[in-house]
Amino acid sequence: MATISSPGVGTNGLDVKNIISQLVALEKKPLDALKLQAATVSTKISAYGQIKSLVSTLQDAASKLTSVTGWNGVTTTSSDSKFVSTSAIGGTLPTSFSVEVQGLAKAQATASAALLPVGGALGAGTLRLELGKWSVAPASFTPSSGQPVDITILASDKLSDVASKINGANAGVTASILTDASGERLLLRGKNTGEEAGFRLSVMEGGDTDPQSAGNTDATGLSRLVAGTTVSQAAANAKATVNGIAVTSATNTFASTVSGVTFKAEQITTAPIEITVAKDEAAIRANIDGFVKAYNAINEILQDATKYDAKTQSAGLLQGDSTAVALQNSLRNAVQSITTGGGVFSRLADVGITQQLGGNLAVDSAKLSKALTESPEDVKNLFRNTGGGKADGIAVQLKALTTNLLSSDGFFKSKDDTLQLNLKRNAQDQNRVNDKVDAFEKRITQRYNALDKQMASLNGLNAYIAQQVTAWNKSNG
Repeated sequence: MATISSPGVGTNGLDVKNIISQLVALEKKPLDALKLQAATVSTKISAYGQIKSLVSTLQDAASKLTSVTGWNGVTTTSSDSKFVSTSAIGGTLPTSFSVEVQGLAKAQATASAALLPVGGALGAGTLRLELGKWSVAPASFTPSSGQPVDITILASDKLSDVASKINGANAGVTASILTDASGERLLLRGKNTGEEAGFRLSVMEGGDTDPQSAGNTDATGLSRLVAGTTVSQAAANAKATVNGIAVTSATNTFASTVSGVTFKAEQITTAPIEITVAKDEAAIRANIDGFVKAYNAINEILQDATKYDAKTQSAGLLQGDSTAVALQNSLRNAVQSITTGGGVFSRLADVGITQQLGGNLAVDSAKLSKALTESPEDVKNLFRNTGGGKADGIAVQLKALTTNLLSSDGFFKSKDDTLQLNLKRNAQDQNRVNDKVDAFEKRITQRYNALDKQMASLNGLNAYIAQQVTAWNKSNG
């Protein structure tokens, strides 16, 4: 920026610097309008960003009403969930039944005889673990189809080493050690419950491959782990009755006993537990209310942004913006549309959802509840029917509209591109004004500096002449 060398010196105190400052300020006047325009555009970008977010929320709300899951929700109740808890998948038909629990599922658990000395070596050999089912009378074991797991035990291995090797073998059981006054015991427990999840531990010593031979069951060496073993808990299925009919499950969860319903035995019952499955009307109502709320949020912000207040003579930010008005009309037309796929219902007003003064939607709770009770399928089709064209449900139409608006080449992307371009052009205009002002200031400063020098020179000449005249007058006096 240009500067004046000695402002006002040669011009007898004239405030040249202030004069230049005021002239530059006048040249900068167009910047005020440009900055105001930039601020307005930035505010519009922010406003459209907020509207876009609300449209995305509406899209989510419409999606819930087009989803089968949103309409097929059910509620399940247990008369006492401390004994029997329950759940059901969407679409399960309303039903009720009673459950009594006679026994809970159990995992097999065994304990070896007490071993002494504590911490002593057991002897070399092979432990074999097999999963399968035990029969009580006569006592017999039927191995499952899986392969047995053989575990090599060294002569120096202690009971703690054996337990560690069992736990690392992934043989379907877990091992721990109990130490009491009588010695150490190997405790084994199946990882799974149910009759088919029992197990058998056997020993093979000295190269003998028959676990049932006398040398492998004689309570010497490694066979001490199987001789005298007691079953502290037998593997068992959960046992219950449904409406008096006996049912079993390998776990305490009965997932396929009643179609669509899962119930879990928590405790043995002392009285029948009533299980009830009903359509989840509250969830449907919540989805509809969410849809109405999402639509109203968009309508309110557009209504406020596009209005003109005659009393205050003030216009909303988007008043006169044709694209904002077009967006508002598109959304209103969608919720006012008629569908031929809704059975006895063809428009939202038929189920109690009406448009109020100002465009907001309101829900007549009693009318909607009656429609859901008397014609639930027709209400569902009013929103989510997918017949195409006029047969499409209201939510399907809204979802299609919002998806198009939010697409990578849709309304909001196009509008943002336009506003960003306006902002860029405005910045360029401001730069041009600033460049013009700088050039003007430089020119005017140079001119005033030149004028200042000339005036200083003239003032000096004037003083010299005055001095000469005075001297001449004195000499001729």
